[in-house]
Amino acid sequence: MSITTARRIVSLLPAATEMVATLGAADRLVGRSHVCDHPWEVRPLPVVTRSRIPEELPSAEISAAVSRAAAERESVFELDVERLRALNPDLILTQDQCSVCAVTPADLDDALRDWPGTTPEVVRLHPTRLVHLWQDLQLLAERLGLPDGGRACIAPLKARVVAVLEKTAMLQRRPSVACLEWLDPLMGAGNWIPELIQLAGGHPVFGEPGKHSAWLTWENLALQDPAVLVLTPCGFDLERTRKEAARIQSHELWPHLRAVKTGRVYLADASAYFNRPGPRLVESLEAFAEMIQPELFPAARHRGEVWESLR
Repeated sequence: MSITTARRIVSLLPAATEMVATLGAADRLVGRSHVCDHPWEVRPLPVVTRSRIPEELPSAEISAAVSRAAAERESVFELDVERLRALNPDLILTQDQCSVCAVTPADLDDALRDWPGTTPEVVRLHPTRLVHLWQDLQLLAERLGLPDGGRACIAPLKARVVAVLEKTAMLQRRPSVACLEWLDPLMGAGNWIPELIQLAGGHPVFGEPGKHSAWLTWENLALQDPAVLVLTPCGFDLERTRKEAARIQSHELWPHLRAVKTGRVYLADASAYFNRPGPRLVESLEAFAEMIQPELFPAARHRGEVWESLR
């Protein structure tokens, strides 16, 4: 099989699912992960994964469960191998960056080891910077035999990034920004998030572009005392983020934070946007700009859907 003739795709990664749809090839998807939920037409597809950790648990309990799984060398997700084989994909899309974001490479390798017939091609994405979005889109476009379609999709996305940069690139004063990827315990967002904050006109106080997110303490947060605080707990939508934000507001250091005092704490839909390195990273950049530089982006067209102020 040529790598440019894939017709039956199973995506184990929400960002990859969105990329396939953006390339106009959603009709080639025959299966998805349990968290692939965009665009709407992919939702009826057969689901081949599930989480072993109840998603309704509070952040602290989820974190503890993930730590136990890591200590016992167990996967956070379960792959339905029989259903995957029945779907007979010729291309499987996944990642090898984070063991708590998708099925692990080892689990997928085990599933493919005794595969009946022709083993499907596997494309493992490893995004850590914004540039990898363009590279991954083009890679998938080529795997699907749509190289021109990749370039056509990338160009308008890049134009939107440039539109933000035209307003922020020359800023001399940039507010300090802390973006928290987990709330109990605290984790400062890394990978593409610090880069998006810089592009949006802010100065990230935690995380380095292209490097993994790191745990931090309340004392670290209070010491940095950012002007802007954005809560983007991984995998949580706006409603769930509101609930988790309510839990951390009881911490003794919370009322002393500058962002809290000045009303510059924001909640975001991290599940659909900030923590998903697909085409909607561009919306995430625009949302950051609206939060960080409201005087430059007064329309705030993403407010309410992508982000909101802490009430």
